[in-house]
This record gives sequence, structure tokens and C-alpha cells, in this order.
Amino acid sequence: MKNLMLKKPLLLFALTLLGMSLVTSCGQKGSSAGKGGALGSDAAAATYVAPGEYDAYYAFLSGGFSGQISVYGLPSGRLFKVIPVFSLDPEKGYGFNEETKPLLNTSFGFIPWDDAHHPELSQTNGETDGRWCFINGNNTPRIARIDLTTFETAEIIEIPNSGGNHSSPFTTENTEYVVAGTRFGVPFPQKDVSIDSYAEEFKGALTYISVDKESGNMDVAFQVLLPAFNYDLAHSGKGKSHGWTFFTSYNTELKNTLLEVNASQNDKDFIAAVNWKKAEEYIKQGKFKEMPARYADNEYDESTHTAKSTIKNKVKVLIPEECPGLVYFLPTPKSPHGVDVDPTGEYIVGNGKLSADMSVHSFTKVLKAIENKAFETTIDGVPVLKYEEILAGVVQKPGLGPLHTEFDGKGNAYTTFFISSEVVKWKLGTWEVVDRAPCYYSVGHLMIPGGDSRKPDGKYLVALNKITKDRYLPTGPELTQSAQLYDISGEKMKLLLDFPTIGEPHYAQGIAASKLIERSKKIYPIEENKHPYAALGEKQTKVVREGNTVHVYMTMIRSHFSPDNIEGIKVGDKVYFHVTNLEQDWDTPHGFSVMGARNAELLIMPGQTETLLWEPDRIGVFPFYCTDFCSALHQEMQGYIRVSPANSDVALKWKLGDKASVQ
Repeated sequence: MKNLMLKKPLLLFALTLLGMSLVTSCGQKGSSAGKGGALGSDAAAATYVAPGEYDAYYAFLSGGFSGQISVYGLPSGRLFKVIPVFSLDPEKGYGFNEETKPLLNTSFGFIPWDDAHHPELSQTNGETDGRWCFINGNNTPRIARIDLTTFETAEIIEIPNSGGNHSSPFTTENTEYVVAGTRFGVPFPQKDVSIDSYAEEFKGALTYISVDKESGNMDVAFQVLLPAFNYDLAHSGKGKSHGWTFFTSYNTELKNTLLEVNASQNDKDFIAAVNWKKAEEYIKQGKFKEMPARYADNEYDESTHTAKSTIKNKVKVLIPEECPGLVYFLPTPKSPHGVDVDPTGEYIVGNGKLSADMSVHSFTKVLKAIENKAFETTIDGVPVLKYEEILAGVVQKPGLGPLHTEFDGKGNAYTTFFISSEVVKWKLGTWEVVDRAPCYYSVGHLMIPGGDSRKPDGKYLVALNKITKDRYLPTGPELTQSAQLYDISGEKMKLLLDFPTIGEPHYAQGIAASKLIERSKKIYPIEENKHPYAALGEKQTKVVREGNTVHVYMTMIRSHFSPDNIEGIKVGDKVYFHVTNLEQDWDTPHGFSVMGARNAELLIMPGQTETLLWEPDRIGVFPFYCTDFCSALHQEMQGYIRVSPANSDVALKWKLGDKASVQ
């Protein structure tokens, strides 16, 4: 009885939230659960893509704890590809083959996993342009760049002086920068101090990573040093607010334990508004401190098909006390999660997840408050603007637990509410709620293709849900996460489709398929292959011994390897299979696997070279074969490698059919 009495207040609170959720999600007039919604006769037709037809949009969903990105078609919800980014992928050999291992290098060493949260498409003039997709690694702070001609990871850069790279990698209007705000305050620079010295010794770094407009190559341009708040999400300005980035923060209480209670005390936390144009001026003037910072920058060279890891050791840091006008704090209720900027760049929406209302700031009023020095106080050299002076309006009691807002380009905003499990549509300027649609259940982020750009496509909305307890067939203790597709082209939202997702999707980006289709790479021209161990034809195949290291220059084409029989390998050798796919036809990859390999297969695209390291530890004759079905004679695409004792005098020889060679 005593335990029941202790739990009773929590139980009543949970029942209250459930009741409110049922009212807001299921009982609202105009809800999409009725006619024309998920059960409407037109829902299947609205998402049907006929055989041989293409989806209208690509959707890039973060894989969360999978460390990857998944690519879906909209409106069908069909899964097209999983792009390996921060985690090993045996399907493609990513992180296992010698060419991609350097991409996963960090200052801590080889890190084959991360927690991937926020994909972000590159932009030009505030519009998605289809060149690159960026995504953050939250655990070991990193940002990756995906080349959308190949749908493969092209670069991963580590973020120094950061702990939990959460508010990233949101782009500026022309992809001048992607940003990376630390989720956790950490000692700056890192040192051995008491955790109880958090408020005094810890700091929060906001990082700006420059992006080369031609190659896309990234570099840490500068960092802004701020108090050790937790920086949650970000968005850069557009239009009139271009040149600024807005970062939400919580834990302005500067606590370091039991944050769910201790970091929820203040009535308002802050959005940090960073004037990065001003930062560029200060950098040119030399008003930065160059500080030691060890971090890895890993780039993939498409001509050599090989990644290279470079360790860098310094970074430029701007201190707000020494750089007036660089940063301002915008008071925002309460523990804001998302910060979102409307297509005009005027409205800055703070999604206070513990607030009953949603505050919207006016960029015009922010500039005026700065001009008039309408400051409440100053924190570590950062002026705090007066809340009333910058407020554009308040969306009153829209739902419970607002997290993320995007826009349809028609004057409407759409916000997810985690606790009441719904998406709410409201009008910019009047702040009135005009529609709401239930989600199933506990929706986090949402995505409208182009919804955080200057030109949103207001046709579809995707809700990314955390819980799916009665939506799919059970699969043991853990159920799949879910995305739900809504039609938002009319006055009322209509739920069209549920589809399962890879990992836990935290965020997504969508883009018209027409912006990517023509850019998609079909082959790697064999004549452009500059891999140092490439064999660009069967006449170039060979096997070379250098002490205990053996290099096999191998080719593959439908349906044989060259060489396909190798002898003279010894126990203890390091055997590098450098395998070149000679095909020059679209969608004809080949696989390579050898018995006893302690890594993975290779999956090699047409014209590409990849390398598998094999270290035999026993004598015998071991088969290798193609793992990717390539032709009617796929089963015949195989070979053998003979391993002799370490002290053997068996000659190194290889052959293809009746043609034999000896070293």
C-alpha cells in the first residue's frame, strides 16, 4: 500500500497526460483520423507508385544509434539505400576495406560507431541544391559529408573542444558553413578538474566548419566560446537574417547532476544568436586566440578511391568579451529543443519543450533591441536581450512538449508535440492553431521537403515517431521506429502512410528527385582510376611478395577473377587483395570474399578498386568468390588460394585458366 501511495501522484500525472493526448490526438474536430485520413479510400492511391515509376522525392533519415543514413522514396515509403557513415557496414565493406578505414579515424583512434542525428542538405541561395548531405556524429564529435552523386561518405571531420555534437550540422544559406554546437559542457581545454567545478571550469564551444564551394572539403574555421550551457539544436538565418545562426540552449542553471530536475528551474533559457559575418571580420582582424586542439580530418579521394586521415592540432577561438556584437542571448521559455527560422528569415521559433506556449521571436525586433541596447543583463560578455522587446508573438497552448517546427511556404508552420503525440499546424503572424493531426506515437522531429529552406515544398510532411506499440507486427522486446507521411497540400492534414525506419530517426531532409536524378553517378571511368594498386586490365594482374607482405593485383568481370588460382602464400603473411571491377556498365558491382577473412566482403562498383587484408593462420586451400549476383554464371565466379607453412619454399605463382605466372 505504501508503494502504491508513493506511485499514485506519478500515476495520476501519466493518466492526465494520456487523457490530454487522447483528446488532442483523437477527439479533435477536423482530425485526419476520420474520412480522407489513414482509413480513407484515397490514402493508398495517394502513396502508390506504379511499377517502373519513380517517387517524387528522396528522403534522407538519420539512423540514430545505427550511425547511418537511410534513403527512402516519397510518397511510397520504399527503402532505397542505407548509406554507411559512422558505423561499420559489412554489406559494402565500409570501414573494413583498407580504403575506407581512414574515414573512421579520430584523435581517439579508430572509432567504428557513432550516434547520427541530423542530416542536412547543402543549399544555394537558401534552396536545397542536391550536392551534399551532412550529418553529425553525436558521441565522438564528428560531422560527415555525403556526396549525392555517389550516395557515399566523402569526408568526416572531428570537432575539437566539444562533448556531444548535437546542434549540428545545419547549413548557412549558401553552405558557407555547417555548424556544430556542443551538447555537453566540457573543460576548455580538456584537463583534470573536479566535476563539481562545472560552472567555473567548463565551457561550451560553438564551431563553424567551412565548406569549399567547389569540392565540399570541410575545415574548422573558428569556434565561439560560450558558457557551459547544453546547446541543443540550431538553424542559420535566411533572407534578412542571413549571416546569423541561432542555437537553442538549456541548463542555463549550469548544473552537472540530475539534469531532468536541476536544469529545469529557470523560467527561461536562451537561444544564442551568433553573428557569423561579424565573426569573419574579427578573424580577419586577428582578434582570435589560436589554441591547441587535436582532431582528425578524413577525406576520400574519388580518383584514387582511397581515404586519407590528417591530424590537425590547432583552432581559432573567438571570446565574446573580446568581440562585441558577436553573440546575443534571446530569452526563450523553457528548455527549448528546436529553433527554426521561417522562409523569410523574420521569425525565429523557439520550441520550449517544458512550456505551455510557444514563443516566436522577430529578427527585426532583435536588431532593434541590439541597436537600442535593450539588455536585461550580460553573461560572460554576451548581452541578454529583453524578452518583451524581441517577441513577435505567442502560439498559446498548442499542445504538450513542442520539439520541432518546419514550414510549408504558404504562411503556415507545423510543430511536433512529443507528449500529446501530434503535429499542429498554425499560422505565422496570427499565431492561431488551424489544424492538428495525431501521430502514433511520441513524435520527435518532422520533415517537409525543403521545409527549413527559403522555398519549402508544401506537399508532404513526414513525422518521425519514437514508439509504435500497436502499429506493426511484434518483433520481440524492441519494436521498429516509424515514420508517418501526411498530405499537407490542403487545409487539413491527411495521414497517408506508415513505414518502418532504420535505427531511431531523429531528423530528416527531403528533396525533389529531379534535383538528384541527373547528378547520380553510374560508373567510375576505368581510365580515371588512379588507385596505386589498380589493375586496369587482365594483363596488369600480378602477385608481388615484399617480405611477409603480399600484394595481389586482381581484376573481376562477368564472370571470373584474374588471377583465380594463387599459390605460395604462407602462414603469417599479410595478403592484400587489391580488386578492380573492370565493368563499365551501370549497376554491375561485384563482391569479393575469401574464407577465413576476419573483416568483411568487398562490394566494388564498376571501375573502382578496393582492398581486403587477409591474414592466413593455418595451412590449406581456401576458396574466394563473388558475393554479389552478377550473371547467369555468378556461381562459377570463384578461385582458390593455397597457404603453405611459414617456412615453406613453395614458389609464388598464379594463373587464370591455363596461363600461369611465377614471381
